[in-house]
Amino acid sequence: MKELVEVVAKALVDNPDEVVVTEKTEGRYTVIELHVAASDMGKVIGKQGRIAKAIRTVVKAASSKDDTRVDVEIV
Repeated sequence: MKELVEVVAKALVDNPDEVVVTEKTEGRYTVIELHVAASDMGKVIGKQGRIAKAIRTVVKAASSKDDTRVDVEIV
């Protein structure tokens, strides 16, 4: 899942070198933290959070095969 979020985020931002994705797993629950440059924050979140919601939806759909719960946090 970490790689999926990283690929999507790098495609959206102007500074792909500053994209950092970390993954924390506890049992069947995983938190993926996405760090981007301050100037790219709006591009990752989108108007009214639509892009962020789309990223979370794609990750949730991809994680349903593994029977785990994945949450994406944009930091």
